[in-house]
Amino acid sequence: MIQFPPYLKKGSTIGITCPAGYMALEKVQACIHTLQSWGYHVVTGKTIGSDSSNYFSAPDEERLNELQHMLDDDSIDAILFGRGGYGTGRIIDQINFKKFRKQPKWLIGFSDITLLHQHLLSKYKIASLHAPMAAAFNNTDGVQYIEMLKETMKGKKLTVTTEPHPFNLTGKVTGILTGGNLSMLCHATGSSSEIKTRDRILFLEDVGEYIYNIDRMMYHLKRSGKLSGIKGLILGEFTDLKDTERPFGMQIDDLFHRFTQNLQIPVCFHFPVSHGTNNVPLKIGGTYQLQITTKEVTLKEK
Repeated sequence: MIQFPPYLKKGSTIGITCPAGYMALEKVQACIHTLQSWGYHVVTGKTIGSDSSNYFSAPDEERLNELQHMLDDDSIDAILFGRGGYGTGRIIDQINFKKFRKQPKWLIGFSDITLLHQHLLSKYKIASLHAPMAAAFNNTDGVQYIEMLKETMKGKKLTVTTEPHPFNLTGKVTGILTGGNLSMLCHATGSSSEIKTRDRILFLEDVGEYIYNIDRMMYHLKRSGKLSGIKGLILGEFTDLKDTERPFGMQIDDLFHRFTQNLQIPVCFHFPVSHGTNNVPLKIGGTYQLQITTKEVTLKEK
């Protein structure tokens, strides 16, 4: 049985920290003001707007200690990460989840945070929230997804409907949702944070990769058995892709079509989950119904 943390109420406290890449203080101000306008208290860690001079928000030990404190602090009801980037994998094995397992709280983020999501679900059967982070509050084009996040944190079950795609495979399934950033899912293979996909609906997204590397990572998932036994496959958006000087010879949709065309399960392309503007909040560990017809795609939390 998957455990769901308590949903938020007015007066709840949200902590904001950066367990990976650096984030300037000014980039989190819109998020803080919005959360406060929703009736929440906000606590920011020292990793936000730190004096770091390199890629990371702080040295490993400081990022670890701050995250550990927020996980254990009874006064903090949820943790919304400032940004992802890279770095969670450097500290995850030192995190003590003993207290958190007894009193879980929503961890909210995506990208590098995928590793935390999968760690919680695979090891402890605790649900978490793959959703926009603090930086997204600066993007007025994505306001609908911020509103979705607002409702999801309060416990509302969302239904998302999207346009069809010629490569979609139709069907209707219900299952536990898992997935996230493709690079992080591959990175976790063979570790204690390894994703479990059998009998689950899997979703994938990524950013800034070479097309050939997406191909390599998909073969990694296939060869490691992660595409075997899944109930459904949701392909999000793969943004800011790059090609090699000598072209890979295939566009991203064609690449994925090659992996999915013979699957006997529902498959959808271009679902609005991504590093771009479109980023629907999804509960990792939640039960969803995926229905794909020739007219539309519907993902409904049960």
